[in-house]
Amino acid sequence: MLRTAFAIGVAVVIGACVLKLVTGVVGGVLGLLLALAWVALKILIFVGVAYFVLSIISPDTARKVRERVGGGTA
Repeated sequence: MLRTAFAIGVAVVIGACVLKLVTGVVGGVLGLLLALAWVALKILIFVGVAYFVLSIISPDTARKVRERVGGGTA
């Protein structure tokens, strides 16, 4: 009986360690994905502002950029 209780205790400790490891890895991956999404959002905002300024300053160049990137007019 003592052996069974000890085995259950060891299983619980191992399970707790595995759970801590898995949640730590998932948290790290989630943090990395959020950081990458934040960088992508910053790049998107910068490019959007640059294109807006370009469309005001030089509409022909903005049209050429739109055709090259978008593949033509929609």
